[in-house]
Order: sequence, then C-alpha cells, then structure tokens
Amino acid sequence: MWTLQGKKALVTGGTKGIGLAITKEFLELGAEVLVVARDTKTIQGKVKNSANLFTMDGDVTDASFRKQLITRIEQNWGKLDVLVNNVGTNVRKKMVDYTEEEYRKLFEVNLFSMIEISRLAHPLLQKVTHASVINIASVAGSFDLQTGPPYGMTKAAIIQLTKHLAAEWAADNIRVNCVSPWYIETPLTESVLSQPERLEKILARTPLNRVGQPEEVASLVTYLAMDKASYITGQNIMVDGGMSIKGL
Repeated sequence: MWTLQGKKALVTGGTKGIGLAITKEFLELGAEVLVVARDTKTIQGKVKNSANLFTMDGDVTDASFRKQLITRIEQNWGKLDVLVNNVGTNVRKKMVDYTEEEYRKLFEVNLFSMIEISRLAHPLLQKVTHASVINIASVAGSFDLQTGPPYGMTKAAIIQLTKHLAAEWAADNIRVNCVSPWYIETPLTESVLSQPERLEKILARTPLNRVGQPEEVASLVTYLAMDKASYITGQNIMVDGGMSIKGL
C-alpha cells in the first residue's frame, strides 16, 4: 500500500525545487507523472524511471494552455488520480512599492491558475475511486514573514480554497489537502537565505535550527497522494521545523 503504482499524476511547476522533489518521489513509487512548466527541458537527466515521465511546456496562467493540458490528460489517460498544484512565484516588496501589474500577476500565477486547473480537472478526478488534490501553500498564508503581502494573501486564499473544496468534493471521493512549507532550500528562497542576518532570524525562529529540504516537503505530499491517507482531507499541514509552535 505504500506505493503510487498505477497512479496518474499532474504536477505543475515540477522541474525545480519542491516540485522536482515531488516528481522524483512520485516516479520512484511507480506513478506516471505529467510535469507542466514554462521550460521542462531542465528536468531531463534529473529523474529515475523517466519512462513514466511526461512533460508539457506552457504557462498555467494562459486559459488556452490550461484547456490543452486537460485535453491531453483526457486523451492519454482518461482520468487523473493526483493533482499537485505547486506552481508559485513571488515579488518581495513593501505593499506601497508594488505596481498593480505585479500584484495582479502574483494572484494569476499563485491562485487563479490553481483554481482553474482544479475546476477543469474535476471531471477526470471524479473517474477514480481515491483521487487526491494537494495544494502547495506556505506558512506565509498564516503568518507575516515580511515576504510581501500579496504573496501571503494568495497563500491564505489557497488554504481557504482547500477547506471549501475538501467539503464540496468529498461526495465525489476527491480528497483535497494543503501543504504549507516554511523556508525550504529552493531557487525561490535562495535570495533570502543568502542574507546572513535574515538567515540568522529564520533559524532563531525554527526549533530544528535549520532550513528544510525539498525532499522533506515531497515526502508529505507523496503520503497525501497515497490511498493510505484516505481519511485525511481539508487539512493544512505545515512543514516548518516547528516554527509555528515557537514561543520564547
């Protein structure tokens, strides 16, 4: 039962960081994985079981591309067992320094694309007995991380979306959960973690006294994708080294 053998999975933004780690673990446990990113060539040579890896280049904020994506899944697989909404980006500024274009773009990438892909994928998820949707949010959706208000707003919305969809789609045998990482060593956080003073503050707030690794997030996502997690839905689980329970 500790397997994804035979599962068909879609991972958005699966070519680097947390998305790449999820893709690797899914493949190692027997899933067929379709990875979507703007440039999927970078994943070549980074994964095992590449015979089960499929890729599609495109922009998830593009409505026509989203339809093409779902059409491809429908034609090739006819169903979808696992959807991992992982695509995300950030622009770190104070609120007054954002342009309208910048913060609208964050909402388009982080939130609206996730909503639309989930909606379009719903009929395919309905076709299986134990479907699982895993949304990648952030502890920034629950706490102020001084990483830009729009980013935190999109992640908070993802957490709430997860809860509503879990309740609404339970009748369709679709579980929906959310994973909220703290600072994980990825290309997205590199510019922050390379600042000694900022890193010191992050470690001081983290009981385990280190930043996380992408594989440590991927292991939870993989579990939530398994039938073993069949009674878990509507949850927002933080992968944070204890940050969220840190007091004095």
